[in-house]
Amino acid sequence: MTIIVTKWWWIRHAPVSVNNGQIYGQQDLPCDCSDLDSFEFLAKYLPNNGQLITSNLQRTTQTADAIISADKKINSDLNLSEANIEKDFREQSFGDWQGLSYEEFNKIRDDIAHRYWLAPAFERAPNGESFVDLMARVVPAITKLTAQYSGRDIISVAHGGTIRAAIAFGLGIDAESALAFSIDNSSITRLDHISSASGDSWRINFLNSHHYKK
Repeated sequence: MTIIVTKWWWIRHAPVSVNNGQIYGQQDLPCDCSDLDSFEFLAKYLPNNGQLITSNLQRTTQTADAIISADKKINSDLNLSEANIEKDFREQSFGDWQGLSYEEFNKIRDDIAHRYWLAPAFERAPNGESFVDLMARVVPAITKLTAQYSGRDIISVAHGGTIRAAIAFGLGIDAESALAFSIDNSSITRLDHISSASGDSWRINFLNSHHYKK
């Protein structure tokens, strides 16, 4: 029986430090790529000859570029393909909440904080999206790209919300439960799509693995 394994290596972008304590969501802010050790770790850890995918927000392409630069420095021969930019992998839009400080946001929410995210999975930000909306665009893109790059290593530099959506899809859990997963900046989450004559399934290898700077 032929089994085809497509390996997804999900990387959350490097930290954003220029938001001045404000909610940024889909705002196209740059990230801080100064932690060179974390990029060397990623360059050593990731497989060679993978298909690179980023979102259309600059913090993902900057993170990918930093990994490629680290690879050249340590000569690990990562040899990533040219990036496929997938706009449906962009972060959740928080609409009118974007640009608010967390203090301002807490005031308009009467200090009723959600456990893990800005709001419950089903709640749509004014002029924005809910996490359920995010899943509705991320999951079809995952399905499309899994078929397009079947049997390959896919290295996707994306966002916390996007990666949580991928986990929910892989585990078959509801959107609210997916928000409980921690996804740190510059971390790797590995999900494998397994296709065989008996059907398709997902295998969860590891979540939120990363280098801790000493």
